[in-house]
Amino acid sequence: MELDKLDKNLLDILQTRADIPLKELAERVHSSAATCQRRILAMIDGGVIVRQVAIVSPQAVGLNISVFVQIELERQHRNVQEAFERAMQRERQVVGCYEVSGDYDFMLLVHCADMPAYHAFTRRVLTSDNHVRSFKSQFVMNFAKAETKIEL
Repeated sequence: MELDKLDKNLLDILQTRADIPLKELAERVHSSAATCQRRILAMIDGGVIVRQVAIVSPQAVGLNISVFVQIELERQHRNVQEAFERAMQRERQVVGCYEVSGDYDFMLLVHCADMPAYHAFTRRVLTSDNHVRSFKSQFVMNFAKAETKIEL
């Protein structure tokens, strides 16, 4: 989908504040509410806007441990990789699952209440049942920057 200046302006604002009233959004981009609504729906239909969500602080809801987990699978085979991805889709504690290049096959971002919960997660999820050969945990000490906004 080709994005023009109005689309990019809409996206810039919506990425910061998705709950902005349509009238205010239209005023800020110097357009009509109907045009803005049509453009937003077109970007949703075109896959540019994937979803509109509230971003929640993990710590504010009792998830005090955040971990980046590097995953090495038993073998690099399409069926194994797709099975792993499906398994991670079902895990509520996994908020990010990325296939990566380099020494590891996947990088996860996992939020847990505490160390026993993370330990239970590793025992339950990071096993041969999910074709995991090895994993390396890197614990987040501080969220210096955690953005979702993409600059356009």
